[in-house]
Amino acid sequence: MTTDAQHQQHFDAKLAADTTIEAKDWMPDAYRQNLIRQIGQHAHSEVIGMLPEANWLTRAPTLRRKAVLLAKVQDEAGHGLYLYSAAETLGCSRQDIYQKMLDGKMKYSSIFNYPTLNWADVGVIGWLVDGAAIVNQVALCRASYGPYARSMVKICKEESFHQRQGYEAVMALAHGSEQQKAMLQDAINRFWWPVLMMFGPSDNDSPHSAQSMAWKIKRHSNDELRQKFVDNTVPQLEALGMTAPDADLAWDETSGHYRFGEIDWSELYQVIKGQGQCNHERLQAKRQAWENGAWVREGAMAHAEKNRTRAA
Repeated sequence: MTTDAQHQQHFDAKLAADTTIEAKDWMPDAYRQNLIRQIGQHAHSEVIGMLPEANWLTRAPTLRRKAVLLAKVQDEAGHGLYLYSAAETLGCSRQDIYQKMLDGKMKYSSIFNYPTLNWADVGVIGWLVDGAAIVNQVALCRASYGPYARSMVKICKEESFHQRQGYEAVMALAHGSEQQKAMLQDAINRFWWPVLMMFGPSDNDSPHSAQSMAWKIKRHSNDELRQKFVDNTVPQLEALGMTAPDADLAWDETSGHYRFGEIDWSELYQVIKGQGQCNHERLQAKRQAWENGAWVREGAMAHAEKNRTRAA
């Protein structure tokens, strides 16, 4: 009979060899719970993230913009489904972790606690928010847990489209009227720091990052990912003729990276505690949708049960 110590040794050997852990493999309970937390939060972020953009579907400036945005919102719903499915392979109930999100017991990305005040915000979300997501998620394509890594491959392809459509939208504003340029700059000013916070607390203060890296769920630390995003984004910002709301942002020849100012971590911790600007609004919208859709779920389950009974 294989002992837990032998199972652990085999698990460690697979990690060391960069061999993926699969759903039927033995894994430490702490590894399983860490994955449920991370994948669950990721899935919640996708479905909550539909709300700020869906708010602008009826107000998109052209039919083309509306069609593109509609496709993007639909993609986000699909991403949530992929991720909930990946979480279920770990033995958790999709309904259980979704209910925990509705009850405020599981988090979603801090960035979706901020409002979309105008059309420029929608473009900036596509450009900056999805740009940050790509930096984080490309590395997750090599996550040690197979079902999570494989779901990320398709998600990253679609996120790349989202980032490009966002940049195309902000480029149009940057080459528009003075009013449009001002609207874009205002959106950048409001979203810049929250986007940098998306990567999580600094490495010294992150409660999960080090262990996730040891398990090869994550391949890079929060600060490394944040720096990569800044390095990728500043040239794009300059190409738009816009500026970041950071007087300390500057190229450092010695390090080969952009230096940037100190983040106000107190704002992130307030958001994490459930005190974000739109947290109540976002969760209430999802609670209402969950309640309104109860009859659909009940009907689908009844139909499935009827088919099982016939097959038996």
